[in-house]
Amino acid sequence: MSMGRMDNKPASDSPRVDESPKTDHAYDGIEEFDNPLPGWWKWLFVATIVFSPFYYLYYHGGTPGRSIEEGYGVALAANTRLQFEEIGELQPDATTLVNYMEKDNWMRVGKIVFQTHCVSCHGREGEGKVGPNLTDEHYKNVKTIEDIAHVVNNGAAAGAMPKWSNRLHPNEVVLVSSYVATMRGKMLEGPRGAEGNVIAPWPEATAESETTTENDSNKE
Repeated sequence: MSMGRMDNKPASDSPRVDESPKTDHAYDGIEEFDNPLPGWWKWLFVATIVFSPFYYLYYHGGTPGRSIEEGYGVALAANTRLQFEEIGELQPDATTLVNYMEKDNWMRVGKIVFQTHCVSCHGREGEGKVGPNLTDEHYKNVKTIEDIAHVVNNGAAAGAMPKWSNRLHPNEVVLVSSYVATMRGKMLEGPRGAEGNVIAPWPEATAESETTTENDSNKE
């Protein structure tokens, strides 16, 4: 009885390891097989190189609103809005507006609201574009700080400045109004000249506000 191979394929047809192609590299008698990467892997690597400049320009090319830091700011502001229950519904009076100007954590929310809805008219930093410059000392529709919230809520200039009371949470109106108030005096240059009249300075923050601000900072 024969104990030979069970198939009819000659043993000599089986691939031998030492017949695989080799490179010219050899180290201490160790030879290196020539096993190139698959073509799809090489092209994927080439594609990442081609893609990388566009990725860099999009996210790191200086375009406002696309950086990781600003993305974090948006997420942080969204999370802060969830804390509105903590402060209740804010009233757009002078005391509240001035006090919240001193609260950095809530001003982040105001900043994001402004950068989300207001930059097309007033510029990213409030320097003015279609709408007036918000960083100088001249105001067209504002005589007191609470007038800022009134304009945000109800609009102005026969609809050129739209009303936002039907699109923003009341607290967002207060916070964005306080944020706009913090822009005053930065004197950024914009395409429009000074418009309106110089008005009295904003009221001072109350002692209660300063204590609350310090407590808020300790929570962060």
